[in-house]
Amino acid sequence: MGRRVLVTGARAAAALDIARDFVAAGWEVCMADSVIARMARWSSIPATHDRFPPPRQAQAGFRNAIREQVDRHRIELVVPACEEVFHLAALKQDLGDRLFAPDLARLRQLHDKLSFARAAGGWGLPVPEGHPVETAEDLTRFMPRSHQWVFKPRFGRFGDQTLVGPDAARLEKLALRLEGGWMAQRRIIGEEVCFQGVAQHGRLVAFAAYRSDWRLGGGARYAFEPVEEDKATLLRDLAGTLARNAAIHGLFACDVLFDAEGAPYLIECNPRATSGVHLVAGGGHLARAIAEGTDAPTTANSTRYLGPAMILFGLPRAIAKGELAAWRACLAEGRDAISRPGDRAPLAGSLVDAARFFAKGRAHAISTNAATTYDIEWNGEELDV
Repeated sequence: MGRRVLVTGARAAAALDIARDFVAAGWEVCMADSVIARMARWSSIPATHDRFPPPRQAQAGFRNAIREQVDRHRIELVVPACEEVFHLAALKQDLGDRLFAPDLARLRQLHDKLSFARAAGGWGLPVPEGHPVETAEDLTRFMPRSHQWVFKPRFGRFGDQTLVGPDAARLEKLALRLEGGWMAQRRIIGEEVCFQGVAQHGRLVAFAAYRSDWRLGGGARYAFEPVEEDKATLLRDLAGTLARNAAIHGLFACDVLFDAEGAPYLIECNPRATSGVHLVAGGGHLARAIAEGTDAPTTANSTRYLGPAMILFGLPRAIAKGELAAWRACLAEGRDAISRPGDRAPLAGSLVDAARFFAKGRAHAISTNAATTYDIEWNGEELDV
């Protein structure tokens, strides 16, 4: 019997690539989610699949299910891929070192955009100026120069609600919906890139930096091009400093802006897996980095993309904006992170999953993006530990 890993958040393409990598490294893989993730279930990789109650709506049931699954499958390692990481961290006392994630206090610090900026600045990392925005009165100080600021929820995701350099009229409308805590961040104009890191007890063991010209309106990306070596080296140093000072044990990612002079600024942190995983996974390198702390090479030297999104969103955009040549080049020169030779069924599964999230969004009067995290997201509320 081989070593067994539980990969949660099976709905995510990143989870599927993590699972593939553990299979390549010789592990037995179990996958789980609170939804039926057909993309993962229809994959040809050898894996078992479980469901657990939605942690956001049924916290006690979720915890009981995780405990049962870990015991039944004799799980040695739990690797979260999505925002269920926060709910799993509340089980840290039960899971112990089997959970590949920081404790909940550290996750809160990294996930809260204002807390992250303050902590990162204290560690000597470059971050834009930031201020809390809790009331309509807090917004008045920004009215005269609102175009110089970005306003966003401290626990937001996908950029759906972010206001970049709004005029005074839009800022006044924001005053009517300040819920859950917002922040104002000094606007940096320049090139946006991202990086994915993997850290073992504060030591960076895997890393990939990428940019994307293909994204949804809120900012969610669906094609990932490795950045130039000089920028990747600079960002790797920043990621290593962050991992060391925050004592990160788990997956983490940051959005970064390079200003006109080429100086980088860390904009926010996502303490979980992101699409940068696709640039590291392959041949078991990522799995060994996670499980053993072995340094992993960045395996991708070309673009990775999410095939369904390139068809559903990229193609209409390319037609509308006269970018068909760029779209074709991305498909020709890159590689689909979902569909692989010998493992094509996840492509169809992802389309079924997307339709389900679209329907859930309509049912709850929220966006499709919001529907993908409706049952697992965490917005800073207290969790029993």
